[in-house]
Amino acid sequence: MKALESLKSANREEERLLEQIEPKRLPAHIAIIMDGNGRWAQRRHLPRVAGHRAGVKAAREIIEACARMKITALTLYAFSMENWRRPKTEVDFLMRLLREYLRKELPIIHKNNIRLLVIGRPDQLPDAVSRDIERAEQTTARNTGMKLVVALNYGARAELVDAFNRIVDRIRHNGLSSYQVDEQTVSDHLYTAGLPDPDLVIRTSGEMRVSNFLLWQIAYAEIYVTETLWPDFNRARLLEALIEYQKRERRYGGLSAGGAAESADKEEVEELAASASRHRARG
Repeated sequence: MKALESLKSANREEERLLEQIEPKRLPAHIAIIMDGNGRWAQRRHLPRVAGHRAGVKAAREIIEACARMKITALTLYAFSMENWRRPKTEVDFLMRLLREYLRKELPIIHKNNIRLLVIGRPDQLPDAVSRDIERAEQTTARNTGMKLVVALNYGARAELVDAFNRIVDRIRHNGLSSYQVDEQTVSDHLYTAGLPDPDLVIRTSGEMRVSNFLLWQIAYAEIYVTETLWPDFNRARLLEALIEYQKRERRYGGLSAGGAAESADKEEVEELAASASRHRARG
């Protein structure tokens, strides 16, 4: 129970949900596509920026909950490469909001032994944002607790392109005439090198797509989609996602225990039938 001991229930709903969680079967890595800020604001007749501010509060709650549950890594999809297509005023606000978040939350993140990592193409971000990110990563570099991974100016296809280019550069630099690339080689050159692949991907707002997010890494991840908009995604909703995750049987392309037994029984029956057929033929 140690993984849940520090996550005290705030109400009866959380208490009920916590009772259903198996601490030994928590995912090591949770990745979240945080979607729905704009719709949340629109439904309340508020400007979109209000939705983004509310989304930051939700992120704070989920980060704290995951850290208390001793999740190894939490990846949040904060800003995609496609998000640059949004109105400049909104993009500028998001960059300011990110800097504000780092300024206010970094001391808390550092105090709680969380290591902050940013994946994507930070060199294409405004200089001030890049400097703040670098400072935050350096400050938390020696922390040994949960890894908080923020996907910023991120796209999975771009990540794969960057990985392949790094592999090509390595081959050229070492003057290798032949080099066999395998899956591990690719993984070692991704932005997420050194992190376990996500076990659970959560998408809020009900959209049934992965939106160019960790395409290589989520090959065998369980995907959980909720209609809840990101600003309303709280600890109770996270617990619901974990309960659903623990109900699933992860087979990685193989058979379940029941399926394996059924397959073995079928093979035995087929072998007996073949043996009887051979016996009749000889007779």
